[in-house]
Amino acid sequence: MSYYKKQLMDASSIKRALTRISHEILEKNKGTEKLVLVGIKTRGVPLAYRIGEKINEIEGVKIPVGILDITMYRDDLRAFRDQSKDKKECRLPFSIEAKKVVLVDDVLYTGRTARAALDALIDMGRPRFIQLAVLIDRGHKELPIRADYVGKNVPTSRSEEVAVNLLEIDGEDQVDIEKQEK
Repeated sequence: MSYYKKQLMDASSIKRALTRISHEILEKNKGTEKLVLVGIKTRGVPLAYRIGEKINEIEGVKIPVGILDITMYRDDLRAFRDQSKDKKECRLPFSIEAKKVVLVDDVLYTGRTARAALDALIDMGRPRFIQLAVLIDRGHKELPIRADYVGKNVPTSRSEEVAVNLLEIDGEDQVDIEKQEK
């Protein structure tokens, strides 16, 4: 059995990708009016805060940033589906009613996490629209979901893993692709 690991992005390339995504968000939304960022736990949260900081640098406007825990909305937790959905894990210090919401996550793979996030957001209100920003889009969608903003498209096989490490959580900024070969 062998193992390989290849670096896809270093700290500089992550920073450049987030800067580009920030500019694209501003351009597509024609500025910051009614714009909010919502990071999907776990690694989407620091990415959302970084994008918010970059938008503040560019526009001089502090964008509200919230945290969304989608655990109770996952489709692989059917046993818990009938239990009350605990919104206390979500920290949205603002209403999403009529807002332009940009969901932020680290990796888009099957689309199931994004679908769960959409369900969670809709339970909290009715935004004007929802967009999706991801650092990595690795393909293999199982649902008709695509990202509006992508840091890097990385074609992968299903046997590979994309590991996103962020300074705030892992002590370093790096994205690797890994595979355990038999």
